[in-house]
Amino acid sequence: MSTRVFIDGAAGTTGLEILERLAPRNEFELIVLDDVQRKSADARRDAYHAADFAVLCLPDDAAKEAVALAEGSKVRIIDASSAHRVADGWTYGFPEIVGREAIADAVRVTNPGCYPSGFIALVAPLVRAGLLPADWPYTVNAVSGYSGGGKALIARFEEDRDIAFRAYGLGLGHKHVPEMQKLVGLSHPPLFAPAVVPAHRGMIVEVPVPLSAMPMAGSPEVLRLALVDFYTGSAVVTVRDDRPDELLLRGSMAPSDKLELWVFGAADGSQARLVARLDNLGKGASGAAVQNLNLMAGLPETAGLSL
Repeated sequence: MSTRVFIDGAAGTTGLEILERLAPRNEFELIVLDDVQRKSADARRDAYHAADFAVLCLPDDAAKEAVALAEGSKVRIIDASSAHRVADGWTYGFPEIVGREAIADAVRVTNPGCYPSGFIALVAPLVRAGLLPADWPYTVNAVSGYSGGGKALIARFEEDRDIAFRAYGLGLGHKHVPEMQKLVGLSHPPLFAPAVVPAHRGMIVEVPVPLSAMPMAGSPEVLRLALVDFYTGSAVVTVRDDRPDELLLRGSMAPSDKLELWVFGAADGSQARLVARLDNLGKGASGAAVQNLNLMAGLPETAGLSL
């Protein structure tokens, strides 16, 4: 018997990409609502009660309402919104960081944010290893393709080809910051500086670290090897050993569920740049949801992923 999956919000960017990954797979039976049913609370409630798993691809308030609709059912939920990322009773859906067993056993999983996926992947292992301090005021410089901004931002970039760079979150207090701080275990919220460029997908997240002011950090190579050790055996996260002169985001980037990490260091070892590259719609959203679904359903972790 196939596992029944309901994607609530399957018409949005994240939902469509999850649907593309799941549709060819015979392990799952997808519960699909038509345009009228998607607007009906009763139809959605029935779908939750009929499903084994549900993936929420909704705005935050709608995701909270969806959880209420699912009350009384046995459905296990993956929420791709930011509504529950630091909420009690929810497991953070980053198996490489929280453990695959935690995801496999969870009833409620909250998908990581795209930018936090890069930051947490870089910094959490190094803080855990005692190489980077938990009480440092970290800065996160990041740039993403415009598809992560939803339909309005996608339309804006595709209609106005003159936009070359969009810095945002200038009022600080971005909604991604709490999960970055909590999952890494930081004393201070990181200073988050996000931007969007005219590429449909792709993301680079960078954390500069002044190693000369961090006595326990060691050299950039020590940091890299610690990441290599942490992610040994992962089919999704790769710690690169090359040193390219530049990292590019191309407008023609194909969908990918990989997460690549680099440590670039100054010749004298006094500074380093920790860099993550990922697809904001892959490991940053839909790919992560499918990875979590696989684990929760007892299936191979990377089934259906583009690696």
